[in-house]
Amino acid sequence: MKPSMRAKLDHLDTRLAELNSLLTTEESTKDMDNYRKLTREHSDIATVVEKFGLYKQAEADVQAAEEMRKDPEMKDFADEEQKQAQATMEELEGVLQKLLLPKDVNDERNVFLEIRAGTGGDESALFASDLLRMYTRFAERQGWKVEVVNAAESDLGGYKEVVLRLVGQSVYSRLKFESGGHRVQRVPQTETQGRIHTSACTVAVMPEADELEAVKINPAELRIDTFRASGAGGQHINKTDSAVRITHLPTGTVVECQDDRSQHRNREQAMKVLVSRIMDAREREKHQLEAQTRKSLVGTGDRSDRIRTYNFPQGRITDHRINLTLYKIDAMMDGDIDDLCNALASEHQAELLAALGDH
Repeated sequence: MKPSMRAKLDHLDTRLAELNSLLTTEESTKDMDNYRKLTREHSDIATVVEKFGLYKQAEADVQAAEEMRKDPEMKDFADEEQKQAQATMEELEGVLQKLLLPKDVNDERNVFLEIRAGTGGDESALFASDLLRMYTRFAERQGWKVEVVNAAESDLGGYKEVVLRLVGQSVYSRLKFESGGHRVQRVPQTETQGRIHTSACTVAVMPEADELEAVKINPAELRIDTFRASGAGGQHINKTDSAVRITHLPTGTVVECQDDRSQHRNREQAMKVLVSRIMDAREREKHQLEAQTRKSLVGTGDRSDRIRTYNFPQGRITDHRINLTLYKIDAMMDGDIDDLCNALASEHQAELLAALGDH
């Protein structure tokens, strides 16, 4: 084990002992915010320290076997013991390396998921509707709550743009690699000659900011317009100017929200989306700078990147970043995308480990 890794684990070992002591004092329960912070830190490092304890035990077993080898009669037995203990150490070192990888601070956050129709006109809007169903069904399988923030429908029942808010456990960590260009190849409903067309949508997955204060926005830099909601919302929302459009003038970012009949709630939701979009743009800029120094296959967040192709005639979905092709398009369009999400997460983890090895 590298000295730097050992030092980090020794520090966590000491810190866990401190936390155990702190959490048993009466003082710690007086400030509930601080108590929650300490318990969260405790749960974050307890598993690491537990595995480190097993590593140290295996290390001690190697030393004990070394002593045993001095007795000629015990040599064979000692060799076997030492071999097993070294194998255990090797396995645990790999586990500890993964546990020590830097965590994405956004992993536990809820998200705003945007799907926008791109090239391909009506067929692209219909594909946006298919992606919406795929992500909605996936969210339902995870037990997440799905809220439609804004939806601009197309003439044929698709969507020019749709924005969802997904609420639940580890939403961002499961969906963060979905941002980018999604391409579809199939025979459109409007095609009379049976020809295969290619169209595209873009998807953006943005972690929801904890508070609006996360991004300082000068109210003077906002233009807020209200208008009558349109689309499939029932007659009750069309009688008043309840829909809200907010434009952030410095960046040109525009957000609309018309899902609620209350203008106040629409405005509040639109501000949340605006903050998340601005934060997302900053993150993507940061990732692109990182990617220039170390080419990252997964998670650069560049929406112009074509990340995936959905080929309906061949029944396959291909993720181009990790060269993974799965032949179960019907199940996946019905929300069964666990295999894809897991493969992308594993590749990202492998990249982080490789980067760790470079240091």
